[in-house]
Amino acid sequence: MATSIHKRVRSADSKRAALRNTFWPDAEDSSLWIRTQRTGFTTIPRTMGLIGRVMDHLSGKGFPLFSTYFTLWCRVYDEAFVEIRNERELAFESGFSGTRGEVTWRARMRRLHELGFIDIKPGLASELQYVLIWNPVHAIAAAYANRPDDLAYSALKARLIEVGADDLEDIPDLRPADEDRDPRE
Repeated sequence: MATSIHKRVRSADSKRAALRNTFWPDAEDSSLWIRTQRTGFTTIPRTMGLIGRVMDHLSGKGFPLFSTYFTLWCRVYDEAFVEIRNERELAFESGFSGTRGEVTWRARMRRLHELGFIDIKPGLASELQYVLIWNPVHAIAAAYANRPDDLAYSALKARLIEVGADDLEDIPDLRPADEDRDPRE
């Protein structure tokens, strides 16, 4: 079975390359940002755009979080852990500069923590030195446990199914206990 999946992936890769070459026949690989031919890449879920949209929605109007979260994601490795040694640098990468840049960035970090996207531990350099990045789909599901789905969350769930992600399958029941509710529900 693994062989047939591998062949399908290769076939899909070949089809995309053929389509690209049809529209851009003069494009050379050296002019493109091809992950397998360069270094300095990280893994990004195919649902990241929708995760960002839901995250910003959950945070509230005028308090977008995604640029801060994405900056953390671009620094994380497979351990889901980031050590922050220079807050000014991360604030700038997140889009915050000037005299209030670091203050604004810290507020965004605290909000990410409040919403359950990250956990924070202090270190000698800063109160935000060590960051653990939780599964964002789980944090979003927890936020929607007691609220109706909206378009952004519905779109995220549909995209998760489309890409074959199983993140929503391993979440415990987040609904509050209700004595009248059948426990099998």
